[in-house]
Amino acid sequence: MSAPAPQPGPPALPVTFRPTRTRIVLLTVGSVMFVVITAVALMLDKLNAGERTSFVFTALLFLGVLVMLARPKVVADDTGVTVVNITRSRRLDWAEILGVNLRSGDPWVFLDLSDGSSLPALGIQPGIARAQAIRDARALRALMESRGTGDAARDRADGV
Repeated sequence: MSAPAPQPGPPALPVTFRPTRTRIVLLTVGSVMFVVITAVALMLDKLNAGERTSFVFTALLFLGVLVMLARPKVVADDTGVTVVNITRSRRLDWAEILGVNLRSGDPWVFLDLSDGSSLPALGIQPGIARAQAIRDARALRALMESRGTGDAARDRADGV
């Protein structure tokens, strides 16, 4: 029988976790959509300048929404973690993070905090890259265990 693979240690800091595939899809679709809508606005002869401008403005609006959806990330450094979600960012010290949870069916990682609340971390999401999200959640948990005050036994029972 072969021995089980050893658990890798925490990654070197600083490290950034983000849903790369999802980000690529969102930014590609947004860019293509902007180009197509702008091209259509310029090719339609019956449109006046104001109508063309509204086409381009609408394309920019769509692109802006998709760029915001591509924004989430989790940045870990020596002093703590910065969670950047769609519209908000929050800085946490390592001691504030008690648990890192990614249960089956969760849309993203949830951080259990020392104030009793839970913070969604959209930068680690299993959507179209489940294996990567699990690796990232485990790496963040390893960092939390080595630098914070989290309960490792309780967190492992959650399935990641």
